[in-house]
Amino acid sequence: MALDGIFLYHLKNEVAQFAVGARIEKIHQPSKEELLLSLRSREGTKKLVLSCRADSAGIYFTSFSPENPPKPPMLCMLLRKHLTGAKILAVEQDGLERIVKLRLQAVNELGDLVYFSLVAEIMGRYSNIILVDQNGIIVDALRRVDEGRSHIRTVLPGESYTAPPAQDKHNLLTEDIETVRTALLNSGKTPARAFQDMVMGVSPIVCREYENGISLEKIREYALNPKPVVVITEKPLDFCFMPITQYGDLAQIKPFDSFCETLDYFYRERVTADRIRQRSGELFKTISNLQERAFRKAINRQNELKECKDKDKYKTYGDLITAHQYALVKGSSVYEVQNFYDNNTVIKIPADPALTPVQNAQKYYKEYRKKQTAQSVLTGFINDALAEAEYLDSVSDALSRASTDAEITAIKTELADAGYLKQQNKRGKKGQNSLSPLHFESSEGYQIFVGRNNMMNDRLTLKTAADSDMWFHVKDIAGSHVIVKNDGRGFSDTVIREAALLAAHNSKARSSSNVAVDYTAVKNVKKPNGAKPGMVIYENYKTEYVTPNQTELERIKEIV
Repeated sequence: MALDGIFLYHLKNEVAQFAVGARIEKIHQPSKEELLLSLRSREGTKKLVLSCRADSAGIYFTSFSPENPPKPPMLCMLLRKHLTGAKILAVEQDGLERIVKLRLQAVNELGDLVYFSLVAEIMGRYSNIILVDQNGIIVDALRRVDEGRSHIRTVLPGESYTAPPAQDKHNLLTEDIETVRTALLNSGKTPARAFQDMVMGVSPIVCREYENGISLEKIREYALNPKPVVVITEKPLDFCFMPITQYGDLAQIKPFDSFCETLDYFYRERVTADRIRQRSGELFKTISNLQERAFRKAINRQNELKECKDKDKYKTYGDLITAHQYALVKGSSVYEVQNFYDNNTVIKIPADPALTPVQNAQKYYKEYRKKQTAQSVLTGFINDALAEAEYLDSVSDALSRASTDAEITAIKTELADAGYLKQQNKRGKKGQNSLSPLHFESSEGYQIFVGRNNMMNDRLTLKTAADSDMWFHVKDIAGSHVIVKNDGRGFSDTVIREAALLAAHNSKARSSSNVAVDYTAVKNVKKPNGAKPGMVIYENYKTEYVTPNQTELERIKEIV
């Protein structure tokens, strides 16, 4: 997974088509290693990401709106001071080096024209975003590099900017192909290693294609006339400027028309999800421990409940002793009587010789009532423990779909409100309430809303939705509440299927087939007293069976 020079070359050209002549309208810094520039031109506005994250370095347009910190970092404020309103004059790349420069024209506080370069060095864990003034002096960088971190070059404010050492490799776009072929054959290395070491601008996945028999001519053809793709197994695995064959039937090759869309999709689907999973890892562990505790409580109570299964035996003993009390005497350790509950067969009943028959009967009745009460209480405990485990399962499902810090914070707040975590500060609650449901528009124009967590499910279904709206939820499985707004047209088979697809996709059954999704009017959905967040009961429902798949889901437009 590497953004290579050839991919970056075409990415740079695509960015330049819109960016050159555009002005920087807004500057945000969602994280310490990422900038987001809002660009405006005559064609409209676009959001340009410049990232130096090791796992998602790049420069590309995005359709995603990342969260910004409440207070902008100092570097963000510095960039706003110098670059807000700046015009982009050029987007440049030196050959196939992984360095892109935005040449900028701005106006300083005195009204004079000044020039800057915003340099994106895309080099894995050594990536950086650097602001350089018109004299070649570093103004600042997302990553300051001193002598302790690098003996090759430093990146510090006030120093002259020096580009990383150039690669002494063959350029497949411009050099004679026979020269490149001869160099590879004479290298004495394996084909993949030779290609990696001697050809500029290619990532390991391209080198493996060459080793697997794809010719130099074919790779060059794709380098000049690219067809960007994302390689998908269980999740996005890699991306490339050319179709990939090395995985055979083990991977899906998803084509794209745009390099920016390719990178935006890949980073959003894989890298962002990985980062969120890392951040939510401790919370998953906490929820898992809570679930285990709930199941353990249920199992322990079920074991205790087994001891109550014979309660009716004690009532039978009491009844039989009472019925035969005049034929029984004190001092016996066993009563032999006819069991009129079992065809008058003779039964032996243990007795306390120190007690009268009536007292022995009362003792058995007392034991029966004790076990009967215990059975009722234990059944309640078991149901509560299982309900708790089911609720925590729904929280875990919501967390597995969380794609932003705000969603994770909202889930933490929900758990704190339920007493599972320490109470968070007021800001956490504010963050939860500021979250909105996911909003979609069906292929026929219906408005569809999807809850992100249990608290939001409650608000969406019980407070926001109208009685005539349609409610969807997977049957007997944790998942989001889905609401289709009633716009007066009635609900077509198409929108019912699309809403059911969203319900299945936003549930624990997202990877299953033939998923049962129940749907009914909102007026038929009720919340029992004392029920956990997100837990409801419903009636007068129908069921739609769907298999979530990306092709159908992509027809449903998400409203950001």
